[in-house]
Amino acid sequence: MKFYIDLLMALIEDARMNLNDSANYMSLTDPKIVGLSQKLDKLLNEYYTITQSYRIAS
Repeated sequence: MKFYIDLLMALIEDARMNLNDSANYMSLTDPKIVGLSQKLDKLLNEYYTITQSYRIAS
């Protein structure tokens, strides 16, 4: 489980950096920015769900 959480954290960080870098030169309403934001949201929701269920099971 720890490996998956670590992998998910790395994916979140990569998505966050990609979103921040892209937002520096694109409009926040650009479809690419919206898509990157949605991808980050999905990763964060997955992380939250997994860590919450892991805490409940412990």
